[in-house]
Amino acid sequence: MSVPASPWWSPAIHADRRPFLIARQRVTLAVRAFFTERGFIEVETPILQVSPGNEIHLKAFATELEAADGTRAPRYLHTSPEFTAKKLLAAGEERLFTLARVFRNGERTALHHPEFTMLEWYRAGETYDVLMEDCAELLRAAAAATGARAFHYGGMSCDPYLPPGRLTVADAFTRYAGIDLMASVGTEANARDELWQAARSAGIRVAEDDTWADVFTRVMVEKVERHLGLGRATILCEYPISEAALARPKPGDPRVAERFELYACGVELANAFGELTDADEQRRRFVGWMDEKERLYGERYPIDEDFLSALAVMPEASGIALGLDRLVMLAAGARRIEDVLWAPVAP
Repeated sequence: MSVPASPWWSPAIHADRRPFLIARQRVTLAVRAFFTERGFIEVETPILQVSPGNEIHLKAFATELEAADGTRAPRYLHTSPEFTAKKLLAAGEERLFTLARVFRNGERTALHHPEFTMLEWYRAGETYDVLMEDCAELLRAAAAATGARAFHYGGMSCDPYLPPGRLTVADAFTRYAGIDLMASVGTEANARDELWQAARSAGIRVAEDDTWADVFTRVMVEKVERHLGLGRATILCEYPISEAALARPKPGDPRVAERFELYACGVELANAFGELTDADEQRRRFVGWMDEKERLYGERYPIDEDFLSALAVMPEASGIALGLDRLVMLAAGARRIEDVLWAPVAP
């Protein structure tokens, strides 16, 4: 069996990576202190799940659970601890956080790894605006833990001590792509065509069979994201309801959702929701997404009926998922996610 010329455990390579790993330890300790001081309880969630999540483009790792009698049932490595965390909210927990190992297949780039650490926290009875304040304070805590005066990535920098700027998705599309996004949001039959034409006029390559969501994502990636989190962090909020995942509609404007993402140095760090608690609406979304997943990829994931039952009794809440590895990368000045992992997954 051949051995890689430069494995991660090579003493010389480990010595180069070790400052990033020490930074990881410091950030992790700061995160736990941050939430403990605010009355949160740390929870642990099982990795094996009936459903890995029902987002269209996420690819999960599948396995089987064997019972004592030899019968087997399909199970998946979770892509997020969200379903279990919300079941704990339904059980009565009010403030919780978890540092969960999560798994996503087909994702390996400078910013992606098939196994990584997701920091998620939830606040029962509190709005998602409070999560925006959490994010600002958490960036400062991570910077202080590593001694960083600024975050750096890809030649860009961000001052984590400045309050994040806030920008709606619609305003971002206007500012950076010259597109009136809200003109194409709704149930009108020509909504997809309007956004398709606008994106094409903005110089974005689009295909004839692209859906509205496909075009939306291309505009975000090619025109918007690289402008976010420069100088200071950016909170990008009020996503179109079709991009709402598990978020509830914004009061007063059902076209958009209570969803925001946190960016620094053009890197997405976190995704937050004012949580949807309408089990019927959540089921409708899950079924629609799995229909689209089957059309695109020829497979679908089960719906976690236990989760929907819990959702029906879950209190109003807000929740957020933050990529811990990416936060460490920016605070430590690392170039790729594998620099901040103690032992990367074998290629």
